[in-house]
Amino acid sequence: MADIRMATFGFVAMDQMVNQAAKITYMFGGQARFPVLLRMSIGAGISFAAQHSISPYSMYMNVPGLKIILPSTPYDMKGLLKTAIRDDNPVISFESTVLGSMVGEVPEEEYTIPFGEADIKREGIDVTVVALSRMVHEALAVAEEMEKQGVSLEVIDPRTLVPLDRDTIRESVFRTGRLLVVDEACRTCGAAAEVLSLIVEDDPVFSRLKSSPKRVCGLDVPIPFSPVMEQYVIPDRTKILAAVKAVL
Repeated sequence: MADIRMATFGFVAMDQMVNQAAKITYMFGGQARFPVLLRMSIGAGISFAAQHSISPYSMYMNVPGLKIILPSTPYDMKGLLKTAIRDDNPVISFESTVLGSMVGEVPEEEYTIPFGEADIKREGIDVTVVALSRMVHEALAVAEEMEKQGVSLEVIDPRTLVPLDRDTIRESVFRTGRLLVVDEACRTCGAAAEVLSLIVEDDPVFSRLKSSPKRVCGLDVPIPFSPVMEQYVIPDRTKILAAVKAVL
């Protein structure tokens, strides 16, 4: 297990990760295994400026051979890391810096969380909200606020991006007929776009849509150091709330 710390530090090891670890098993016809866990911190919100606030997981999603986990709670962190350590393939764990101080229940007994199994953090019937990492908690706060207005949001945390639990997302959108994806990473070519394409390419689910799916993502700019500007470019509850009302 290698703790690379901030994800931008990982860029100096891109060849080792994407051109070596991700391909060794394939290139040796399954005779070699590369059981390595790489941990990297991500995200903005604490004024660490452009080089320390990136969320680059979509870059690695584009590399076949890498598994990617994105825990959002202490419980999920332990369960996913346990699974990653036991996996014979290279796994990258992207961990929100802001969530590093989160307190939550973590059982002492042994447990693991399977990859490719999303968690429905809150059940609902009106809008499916797929939220990534720290945005899970922002989405849950919006769901609580919208409940007071009689609107029921279903909040889904994929927990792993590779493999992605496509079935859970499809089934939820099929029921609600509306989709919002919340991701603090940049909008262009991001994980949110992958989730949207999953729905619009599925004829049975697409035919059930009552409105156009939407994304709430970070702006396509380097993360500013200024706290005011930093908050301007990343998603927050106000932006999520506006997007929910738009899909309604």
